[in-house]
Amino acid sequence: MSRHSYSGRDGIPRVDIGWDRPLGTFFVQVFHVDDGEEVAFLWEGTDYGQIPDAASAVKIAAQYADLPPSLTATLEIDRLRTSAQADGPAQSAAKRWRFYDPKDGNNGR
Repeated sequence: MSRHSYSGRDGIPRVDIGWDRPLGTFFVQVFHVDDGEEVAFLWEGTDYGQIPDAASAVKIAAQYADLPPSLTATLEIDRLRTSAQADGPAQSAAKRWRFYDPKDGNNGR
Protein backbone atom coordinates (compact mmCIF):
# COMPACT_ATOMS: atom_id res chain seq x y z
CA MET A 1 0.00 0.00 0.00
CA SER A 2 1.14 3.50 -0.71
CA ARG A 3 -0.13 6.83 0.56
CA HIS A 4 0.76 10.34 -0.55
CA SER A 5 -0.62 13.34 1.33
CA TYR A 6 -1.16 16.85 -0.03
CA SER A 7 -2.53 20.08 1.38
CA GLY A 8 -5.98 20.78 0.07
CA ARG A 9 -7.52 23.95 -1.29
CA ASP A 10 -10.40 26.04 0.01
CA GLY A 11 -10.10 25.06 3.66
CA ILE A 12 -9.50 21.36 3.03
CA PRO A 13 -6.61 20.39 5.30
CA ARG A 14 -5.50 17.21 3.57
CA VAL A 15 -5.97 14.97 0.55
CA ASP A 16 -4.51 11.46 0.56
CA ILE A 17 -4.08 9.34 -2.55
CA GLY A 18 -2.45 5.97 -3.05
CA TRP A 19 -2.56 2.32 -4.07
CA ASP A 20 -4.16 -0.47 -2.01
CA ARG A 21 -2.75 -3.78 -3.31
CA PRO A 22 -5.04 -6.13 -1.35
CA LEU A 23 -8.11 -4.35 -2.74
CA GLY A 24 -6.57 -3.89 -6.19
CA THR A 25 -7.60 -0.25 -6.31
CA PHE A 26 -6.26 3.24 -6.06
CA PHE A 27 -7.89 5.35 -3.37
CA VAL A 28 -8.55 8.99 -2.55
CA GLN A 29 -9.42 10.42 0.86
CA VAL A 30 -10.42 14.06 1.31
CA PHE A 31 -10.58 15.46 4.84
CA HIS A 32 -12.29 18.34 6.58
CA VAL A 33 -12.04 19.47 10.20
CA ASP A 34 -14.91 18.48 12.49
CA ASP A 35 -14.70 19.40 16.18
CA GLY A 36 -10.97 19.99 15.81
CA GLU A 37 -10.24 16.62 14.17
CA GLU A 38 -9.60 15.70 10.55
CA VAL A 39 -12.38 13.46 9.25
CA ALA A 40 -12.67 11.99 5.75
CA PHE A 41 -15.74 13.33 3.98
CA LEU A 42 -14.86 11.62 0.71
CA TRP A 43 -13.27 8.19 0.47
CA GLU A 44 -13.18 6.56 -2.93
CA GLY A 45 -11.47 3.24 -3.60
CA THR A 46 -12.93 1.19 -0.77
CA ASP A 47 -14.26 -1.65 -2.93
CA TYR A 48 -12.23 -4.22 -4.81
CA GLY A 49 -11.01 -2.76 -8.12
CA GLN A 50 -13.09 0.41 -7.75
CA ILE A 51 -10.46 2.78 -9.20
CA PRO A 52 -8.34 0.64 -11.55
CA ASP A 53 -5.99 3.29 -12.92
CA ALA A 54 -3.91 6.06 -11.39
CA ALA A 55 -5.21 8.73 -13.75
CA SER A 56 -8.76 8.25 -12.47
CA ALA A 57 -7.63 8.64 -8.86
CA VAL A 58 -5.64 11.76 -9.72
CA LYS A 59 -8.68 13.22 -11.49
CA ILE A 60 -10.74 12.83 -8.30
CA ALA A 61 -8.03 14.23 -6.00
CA ALA A 62 -7.27 17.16 -8.31
CA GLN A 63 -10.71 18.59 -7.51
CA TYR A 64 -9.50 19.25 -3.96
CA ALA A 65 -5.70 19.79 -4.09
CA ASP A 66 -2.92 20.98 -6.33
CA LEU A 67 -0.99 17.84 -7.27
CA PRO A 68 2.43 17.38 -8.86
CA PRO A 69 2.41 16.52 -12.58
CA SER A 70 4.39 13.35 -11.87
CA LEU A 71 1.79 11.89 -9.48
CA THR A 72 0.12 9.58 -12.02
CA ALA A 73 3.48 7.99 -12.85
CA THR A 74 4.40 7.77 -9.15
CA LEU A 75 1.16 5.93 -8.36
CA GLU A 76 1.63 3.50 -11.24
CA ILE A 77 5.14 2.76 -9.95
CA ASP A 78 3.63 2.15 -6.49
CA ARG A 79 1.23 -0.35 -8.07
CA LEU A 80 3.95 -2.12 -10.03
CA ARG A 81 6.18 -2.44 -6.96
CA THR A 82 3.52 -4.58 -5.29
CA SER A 83 2.43 -6.64 -8.30
CA ALA A 84 4.39 -9.75 -7.26
CA GLN A 85 3.16 -9.73 -3.66
CA ALA A 86 0.54 -12.20 -2.46
CA ASP A 87 -1.99 -11.87 0.33
CA GLY A 88 -0.89 -13.13 3.72
CA PRO A 89 -3.18 -15.18 5.96
CA ALA A 90 -4.71 -12.12 7.64
CA GLN A 91 -5.43 -10.39 4.32
CA SER A 92 -6.96 -13.56 2.87
CA ALA A 93 -9.22 -13.96 5.91
CA ALA A 94 -10.23 -10.29 5.79
CA LYS A 95 -11.13 -10.57 2.11
CA ARG A 96 -13.26 -13.65 2.76
CA TRP A 97 -15.07 -11.76 5.50
CA ARG A 98 -15.36 -8.47 3.59
CA PHE A 99 -16.47 -9.92 0.28
CA TYR A 100 -18.59 -12.81 1.54
CA ASP A 101 -21.54 -13.52 -0.72
CA PRO A 102 -24.16 -15.93 0.67
CA LYS A 103 -25.04 -17.01 -2.88
CA ASP A 104 -21.53 -18.52 -3.13
CA GLY A 105 -22.15 -20.78 -0.15
CA ASN A 106 -19.50 -21.40 2.48
CA ASN A 107 -16.55 -19.32 1.26
CA GLY A 108 -14.74 -18.82 4.53
CA ARG A 109 -17.20 -17.15 6.82
